Amino acid sequence: MSQRTPDWLLERIALGELPPEELAAARARLAAEPGGLERLAKLEADDGATLTKLPPARVAAEVARRRRGVEASRPVQTSRRWLPALALGVPVAAGLAALMLFSQRELPEEPRQPRAVLLDTTRTKGLEPKLLLHRQTRGAPEPLADQSQARRGDVLQLGYVSAGKPYGALLSIDGRGSVTLHSPEVLTGSPELKGGTVSLPSAYELDDAPAFERFFFVTSDAPFDVKALMESARALARSPEDARRAPLSLPPELSQTSLTLRKAP
Repeated sequence: MSQRTPDWLLERIALGELPPEELAAARARLAAEPGGLERLAKLEADDGATLTKLPPARVAAEVARRRRGVEASRPVQTSRRWLPALALGVPVAAGLAALMLFSQRELPEEPRQPRAVLLDTTRTKGLEPKLLLHRQTRGAPEPLADQSQARRGDVLQLGYVSAGKPYGALLSIDGRGSVTLHSPEVLTGSPELKGGTVSLPSAYELDDAPAFERFFFVTSDAPFDVKALMESARALARSPEDARRAPLSLPPELSQTSLTLRKAP
């Protein structure tokens, strides 16, 4: 009879806090364990929900405390459609907020492995990269699914779950055919992904582009050319019908997932 993965180890698997080889082995054991992947999926969903409920002031204070003496954060995009996450009550550093989340849980005192800075590059069967999208409201952020209704002025928080993929990019196409790169922040930026559940450091405000806004999450096991990815997106954007429904034309080594919002008239 196989031993059940302890809760403390399940936490570290969800947050990607093990060295690559150990993380791959732990996920493989979890996949073979009855109900293992379901436990992991539930934990990731709980973590995402808790992150959205953390009081902004508390997150801001914790970020400032933990980043004191560390390199200053990256500059915010100057586009009028990008908004600083702290001003909206969204965690600026999702990884630091995740650390707060981890420290909140009452876990049994068991030995822990040293924290790794490398990412797991092995995908476990049943785990797929996910694109996350929330709309800011007066209450808790509202998760949005494919074909959700949206309107001009909605403020969105983008995020992802890399599921072991080390490289990726997020971009969007709107009803006017405009293409926006959300991550990395610049075309020459490194398309490296973080482990666990990640929120981008800036929020995004929808403008008056008509009909739809479609978001893409492209992932890979190896570095790729972000400029070439953007050219593929611009080619797709030339046809509103294709931009709304067709996949990006990409090399076979790149995987993609998308989420479309329907814009109210």
